[in-house]
Amino acid sequence: MEALKQGSDVLFILLGAILVLAMHSGFAFLELGTVRKKSQVNALVKILVDFSVSTVAYFLVGYAIAYGTSFLVGAEQLVARNGYDLVKFFFLLTFAAAVPAIISGGIAERARFGPQLIATAVIVGVIYPLFEGVAWNQRFGIQGWIKALTGEEFHDFAGSIVVHAVGGWLALPAVMLLGARSNRYRKDGAISAHPPSNIPFLALGAWVLTVGWFGFNVMSAQTIDKVSGLVAVNSLLAMVGGTLAALLLGRNDPGFVHNGPLAGLVAVCAGSDVMHPLGALAVGGGAGVIFVVMFTLTQNRWKIDDVLGVWPLHGLCGLWGGIACGLFGSRSFGGLGGVSLGAQAIGSLLGVAWALAGGFATYGLLKALMGLRLSPEEEFRGADLAIHKIGSTPEREVTW
Repeated sequence: MEALKQGSDVLFILLGAILVLAMHSGFAFLELGTVRKKSQVNALVKILVDFSVSTVAYFLVGYAIAYGTSFLVGAEQLVARNGYDLVKFFFLLTFAAAVPAIISGGIAERARFGPQLIATAVIVGVIYPLFEGVAWNQRFGIQGWIKALTGEEFHDFAGSIVVHAVGGWLALPAVMLLGARSNRYRKDGAISAHPPSNIPFLALGAWVLTVGWFGFNVMSAQTIDKVSGLVAVNSLLAMVGGTLAALLLGRNDPGFVHNGPLAGLVAVCAGSDVMHPLGALAVGGGAGVIFVVMFTLTQNRWKIDDVLGVWPLHGLCGLWGGIACGLFGSRSFGGLGGVSLGAQAIGSLLGVAWALAGGFATYGLLKALMGLRLSPEEEFRGADLAIHKIGSTPEREVTW
């Protein structure tokens, strides 16, 4: 029976890893559909290469920082318990690699390729796993300090703060240091609209992310005996709440409608295992409102050119979800309890502060040493031709 349990756990978490790996294609198509046509190839290449760099950095450095486990041992040790430690790494890698995939959407269309890959290695190898270890592996005694202060530990079941808020708040310094796309905000105060290049691809990306998210959340149990249908239904209702709120507030705009479910799913990650389904619906609806309002403010009033709105979507909705877990996860709101609003606020703000500091340090140093941005001529031609020497739909074949 023990061997069966071990094999089942390996299969369970492996399926989760595969579902979250599939989400990275969703990131790619969401970005492809949102950016202008001259940056579509770059969107696809960035997500795949970022994932590859993330894998190497997390395997060699990041996972050891977060969990104290090194894979630089003989294969006979790695196959213990049916290789569970290896597939757990695979699963958690897909979470870690989501952070540069989030950042990619914010800095799209004008960022140089090489510096972003260096930033990916630093973020996934060092910055992300340090906070991951604090939240999920009792590193540095911070969880103990939060519990002594508030009575409960900081709770983040599937990464509203650890993955999404950290990714979104890392992206904000990158976007600000990079600056807006050329001619996006004119000196006379006018704003040049850059509508999505392909709504069907944007929608496809949103759907792939939404489906994969059930692996992201449900399989965060990590062993089959801890799986909970509550997590699945809470994810479903948060997704629906985010969609409907974005539909109503966004006035039928398809960009808002397809980001609405993602906003709801970002927010529900933290408390999906402790909330009542109606609480999850409210959290998702609140996230949909936050995304529409804050995306509009950042783009139009504050003139922050966050192309996919990753700071509102992941940074702010993730922060909302981390704090809301302490409210809607409590017994007074029909939840299972074991969470504290104070602990959630402290843990969430620590994650935000760490991400902001890491983002300004990483991207500020890269900007000073290498530069972050394409030249004006390269940006005018587009990232596809400037970096990859080919567009998404070449109009003619080259003949010699």
